[in-house]
Amino acid sequence: MNKSNINNLNILDLPDEILLIIFNKLKTVDALYLLVDVNERFHRLVFNSLHIRNIDTTNMVIISYYDRRFSIENNILSKICEKILPRIHHQLTELIVEQNSMKSILLTGNYPQLDSLSLVNFQKEILFQYLTGNSILHHLLTQQIQHLNIDISYDPTLKSSKILSCIFAFILSTCKQLINLNFCQLFYDRKSSICIYKFPLTSCISSTLIKLKVNVATFDDCLYLLDGRLKHLSTLIINVKRISFSLSDNKKKLPELKCFSLNSMEDTLYYDDQIIPLLHRMINLKELTLFLSVLTTSWTYIDGIQLHDQILIYMPQLNKFTFSIITTGVNDGKNIKIDLPSNKDIQRSFIGKGYGQVGSFVYNRKKYIVGTSHVYSLPYQFEYFFRLNNSFQGDIFDTVQCITMIDGRPFEYNLFKRISQCFPLLKELSVINYAPQKTKQHSSILIIFPHLILLNLVKAHVDYAEQFLYDKNTHLPALLDLYIEYKSLVMITNNFTNDTICRNCAKIKKLHTNSFCRTQNFHHYFPLL
Repeated sequence: MNKSNINNLNILDLPDEILLIIFNKLKTVDALYLLVDVNERFHRLVFNSLHIRNIDTTNMVIISYYDRRFSIENNILSKICEKILPRIHHQLTELIVEQNSMKSILLTGNYPQLDSLSLVNFQKEILFQYLTGNSILHHLLTQQIQHLNIDISYDPTLKSSKILSCIFAFILSTCKQLINLNFCQLFYDRKSSICIYKFPLTSCISSTLIKLKVNVATFDDCLYLLDGRLKHLSTLIINVKRISFSLSDNKKKLPELKCFSLNSMEDTLYYDDQIIPLLHRMINLKELTLFLSVLTTSWTYIDGIQLHDQILIYMPQLNKFTFSIITTGVNDGKNIKIDLPSNKDIQRSFIGKGYGQVGSFVYNRKKYIVGTSHVYSLPYQFEYFFRLNNSFQGDIFDTVQCITMIDGRPFEYNLFKRISQCFPLLKELSVINYAPQKTKQHSSILIIFPHLILLNLVKAHVDYAEQFLYDKNTHLPALLDLYIEYKSLVMITNNFTNDTICRNCAKIKKLHTNSFCRTQNFHHYFPLL
């Protein structure tokens, strides 16, 4: 082909197969909005029955870490409702909508094939009204929907909501076709939890539900869901905010359960008393996932031998075990010398027991008779990595989006450099360390965290504010939320006269700090506040 022919190429000259590939690279709602009625050929291709079975009518825009918008523009919504949905509503099987556009979209058609629905960023009070009223949504959920995803607008400062708990119970009790429910686990960092263990015995009952994802406040809530109310539940993926002592003495086996995932962000002293007895009831489990932080006074770390002897031998059908378990030895006040296991000891405990590749690191603080061990299956599968300290040696953790770092020894430049390389998708970082850096290293090569949105330095020495916010040390192109002590901010900016942190602060939309005064130059550092 000569150069003149190349210059005269037009998108209309491409075959249908290539055009469909191009269209499929676009989000479906964007392709529909841009290409419908452009010409007869585009119109035919974009409405291909094989092409449109599902449609996502949301558009997430991050304002700050916990503040997001999902609405599409009004002109796009109008065109979708007037020219597009009336032509395809009868063939859609999956629909994703947010609160502000849901009414317009659901009134457009009757969606006879729709069996999967996602409700995104709803206020819980409004969702409750829709569910309990005489609405199209109520009819779809009670008579038709088999796969349901619920996402509630999130505020991390709020505790469990009674309304949200009632919504959960109502859905289970009234959705007659429901087999798969994701309740507030659509996004890893939006974990609105429910509290249901005090609900009547006749609540939260479903004879159809097979798979459930949910966040609960207590371990009693978890046990409540496994107490026979969900007769055919085979998969439970549950985040428990707090695992504490439970009065429940139910020892009934759970033969229907085939897949169980237990995640808890807070420390628990009840691993042996609560978690282990529950796992022993799951006699037919095929997949097990554990993300736990365990406190112990026994001065033994959870290792390969313990996991095998306490859990795996009770699960003969288990073929997949994914875990991230932190064990922290708690000082019981006894002033005695204790030999804690080394990292080599931990690694040896997994040999020959069929775990596959396992990562670990151990930090023994012998002065205080306190130690920490972290063992995890590889490749790492979780979004969180907690209690990272100076014992961390590295690896690739391409699923991790949130890290907490804590140590009594200073964090130095090389560790932060290693973290930026090992956690390429990191969005949230909290540093807890009051020890000043011994070596303030400045390099011609910047440490870059390209996706970091939230940085928490409230419990960190001022040196770490300097490490992260000085643009000669670190580049944070996506930073939107900063948690920091005001005195640290004043110190590193020299009372807002030092320009070396301006670049990293320029996009910040939420500054979380104690009381402060806006000096004359404050706006120069934070122009979006």
